[in-house]
Amino acid sequence: MIEPGSNNSKDDEGTLPYAVLGGDAGSTTEKLDKYTSEADWQYLKPHFESGALLYVDPSLVITEVGRAITSDDTARIKSWLNNGDLIKPGTPHAEHWQSSGARFTALIVSPFVLIQPCVPA
Repeated sequence: MIEPGSNNSKDDEGTLPYAVLGGDAGSTTEKLDKYTSEADWQYLKPHFESGALLYVDPSLVITEVGRAITSDDTARIKSWLNNGDLIKPGTPHAEHWQSSGARFTALIVSPFVLIQPCVPA
């Protein structure tokens, strides 16, 4: 579930809009900021099950990863994938996040949902 008061809004059916970077008139930076929010595992689980979830290592800035994806910066993306800084999570990750009640910063960059662990306050 997206946190109340976040910049994200759900449509009438309760889903987030996926035409994030195509249909929004703002700049890429504005769109990346707009579609970044906090989410719990229950909200993210369907995205994991559909294969759309990508885990971003905490050493990276999630909006920079989103920017690289939107600009098709294959060199950076390949580097992160090769270094394990950007991964497609597996079942052991999902089971851990389910049991721990994990919360994430999430960024929708269609067709992907990027996630990064929330930093404790």
